[in-house]
Amino acid sequence: MSDNQRDTILRFAAIFLLIAAGFAAVVVKIVVIQTKEREQWLNIATQQVKTDQPIVATRGNILDCEGRLLASSMPQYYVKMDTRVEALHLGGDTLFYKYVDSIADGMSRIVGDRTSEEYKRIMVNAFKSKNKKERVIHKLSKRRITYTEMKEIKQLPLVRRGVYKSGIEFENQHRRVKPFGSLASRTIGSIYGEGGYGNAGLEKGFDKELAGKDGVSTRQRIGGRWENVTVEEEVDGLDVVTTLNTDLQDIVETALRERLQATNADWGCCILMETKNGHIKAISNLDRNTDGSYSETMNHAVTRVEPGSTFKTIALMAALDDGKIGLYDTIKVHRDGWMYLGKSKHTDSHPKDTIYTVRSALAISSNIALAKIITKAYDGNAEKFVRKLEKMNLRDSFYSEIPGADGPRIQIPNDAVTISKMAYGYSVELSPMQILAFYNGIANNGKMVRPMLVSELQQDGMTVKEYKTETIKSSMCKKSTLNDIRLCLHDVVWDNNLGTASVRKWAGKIVAYKAQSELVHIAGKTGTAQLFIPHRGYSGKNHRMTFVGYFPEEAPQYTCICMIENPRNWPAYDAGYDCGNVVRTIAEKTIAYSDCYGINEGNLVLEKR
Repeated sequence: MSDNQRDTILRFAAIFLLIAAGFAAVVVKIVVIQTKEREQWLNIATQQVKTDQPIVATRGNILDCEGRLLASSMPQYYVKMDTRVEALHLGGDTLFYKYVDSIADGMSRIVGDRTSEEYKRIMVNAFKSKNKKERVIHKLSKRRITYTEMKEIKQLPLVRRGVYKSGIEFENQHRRVKPFGSLASRTIGSIYGEGGYGNAGLEKGFDKELAGKDGVSTRQRIGGRWENVTVEEEVDGLDVVTTLNTDLQDIVETALRERLQATNADWGCCILMETKNGHIKAISNLDRNTDGSYSETMNHAVTRVEPGSTFKTIALMAALDDGKIGLYDTIKVHRDGWMYLGKSKHTDSHPKDTIYTVRSALAISSNIALAKIITKAYDGNAEKFVRKLEKMNLRDSFYSEIPGADGPRIQIPNDAVTISKMAYGYSVELSPMQILAFYNGIANNGKMVRPMLVSELQQDGMTVKEYKTETIKSSMCKKSTLNDIRLCLHDVVWDNNLGTASVRKWAGKIVAYKAQSELVHIAGKTGTAQLFIPHRGYSGKNHRMTFVGYFPEEAPQYTCICMIENPRNWPAYDAGYDCGNVVRTIAEKTIAYSDCYGINEGNLVLEKR
């Protein structure tokens, strides 16, 4: 073997040994990593993973019809400080200790939740801490600060140089606020937590539109620091424009609250709606608290109850429209004020030995008269009566923007007793909103429209979706029937001898007015229903009172309902006085607010301001 061949073999051998040694070293390292160093490297890997973070979209506003805020997500901030910032440690700790006193004084003065000494102690303790986590102060201020306070803090010495010099930054959190406080609070609704989803009212009904769409950011290391980098932009929620008017809402709530306090009632509900388009201008639900005050806790406006005598108008419209009876047909009522139908006893709150016409029977709200009318008209054919109500769309659960709204309960009765009680508002259930919609149809020339709470959705002030008035029933009944019903509802308020919402008399003299007003003419119907007490039955001392009417009677612009549960001014309770008085107050102030109203040579004059 020549010397050249020997050298070549030696070189290949050396190279092979080096490769084999390297391979062996790799295998050994793999074994070490998989055994001894496994946890260490897994921790490092976890820290290097880019984690996606949501960018929470700003929830949309809820506005009244004039664009005023009813609910809004207001920006608020927590003050955060990272004492690990390198600039604070330059020259040892010179920069930090040079400015810590001025920052502490400024924070105490602007935020006011801690003393200067407390702020300084928190910052110094974090700065000196050897634990990296403890060197980050996530909530330097106890409470969230406003945008104005944040701007002031940013002007403090050192803080004005930015986060990389001072370590102070602001964590943005939105808080849902209602600028007008309790006004229509239950209708507007609420949300879970600070950035949660809607759980009541319009907040729940339009949760998807209000919530918007969250964006996405990821954590990346930039300039030696971890920063959030936006991957997908968030889309802020839409603004919901309601039909509510804050000024009218204040009028309605004030009138209702004053009457509830006077009667010490359990709860009250009042709704004001524009006749032509069905726009709800105000809606108030007030419940009595243990201390005697009233606040919004339940949405009674869409909760069904026995309507009492307000249902008499509905029953009478059916009988008149079917030609079962005429407006001036007569009904005999005995002085004792009661009658039996089978084992069922029917009573009148105004006992009188007289012969009523159909028109006067509704004006005085005679239970016996209406029971006789309906049982005779639909004798042996109760299904026809209910089908007639169905044709008037009274059994339909028309759409409501308020989640959880109850549908009506009007079932076909199995006996004459049940249908006789239905005639004056028992064994049936309607919500105040459904009662309002029916009476609004009377005011609107027989055209029933769906009550509306939302008129449009907006994005940055531009209309995205508009909601139009929806007709439920183009014609509730014959024109002649409608005219007859209107005459009856006129008498309820303006017949001083019979009308249950007309006047109060003492010794033959008028001592008080109920729904009557010299400023605006109102027509409508009272309703008083005994409350059903579990295990006791119907109570003669516990009542639900209602007045529903429209105004001005000559050319209706608004329809209004007031319902008061269990007033404690017994035996002086009076639906015409208590509820009618509320509607009268609302009518006078509403017309004064929205129109110039008067009678000129017998003709109605309405002029917009």
